[in-house]
Amino acid sequence: MRFSQKILALFILLAILGVGVQVFRRSQSDKTGQSDSDPPGTAAKTFDKTKHSTNQAGSLWWVVNKKRPLPAGYAPSDLTTANIPVRTGGDESKVSKKVVPDLEALVTAAKKEKLNLLLVSGYRSYSLQVMVYDQNVRQLGQAEADKVSAKPGTSEHQTGLALDLGAASRTCELEECFGATPEGKWIAAHAHQYGFTIRYLKGKQAITGYNYEPWHLRFVGKELATELHRTNQTMEEFFAL
Repeated sequence: MRFSQKILALFILLAILGVGVQVFRRSQSDKTGQSDSDPPGTAAKTFDKTKHSTNQAGSLWWVVNKKRPLPAGYAPSDLTTANIPVRTGGDESKVSKKVVPDLEALVTAAKKEKLNLLLVSGYRSYSLQVMVYDQNVRQLGQAEADKVSAKPGTSEHQTGLALDLGAASRTCELEECFGATPEGKWIAAHAHQYGFTIRYLKGKQAITGYNYEPWHLRFVGKELATELHRTNQTMEEFFAL
């Protein structure tokens, strides 16, 4: 074999060995959940879906929907007001104490971008939800009302962990077009950084039972909110409910 042929054969052998090493590393990474870029001794972090209960009243990840009603007579014991602009006074200006620090931080961050937000509706008692739902039924008929309004006893607002935000200008307030406003776009892009998820996502009506509501936020904490944002999932999908 000529010298040049030996060199060529050597290069081919090295290339084959290099590919084999890469395949081996990838297979090991798949098995262990650790990539080449991970520090030695670390493994891929998995999301702990059991950290908070989805069934316990008041839990950060408590899932309330049409098929998962609140306990009869439920009212959160930690309702308070946040230091942000509100549309109206009374109970609707209140939220669970758990929500306040991150809600204030969210509104402050938006304001730095020259976007002024206000709390349109926070906590709603059972009796207030009766009024809201009945009004929607009168105006829209029950079939349409059920797409945009929760029956009393099944509203997230009653948990104190859900709220509606809007622009201070009142543009597209509680309307789907809010999602196309600068305020709505900012919320969609940044709400998860403050622990909020847009609860009723576009294209998910068959899962949530409600039309797209870009103004309706649910506080779940930064960890879960970030994961829901990253995967574009509802709470029902994420927890397989």
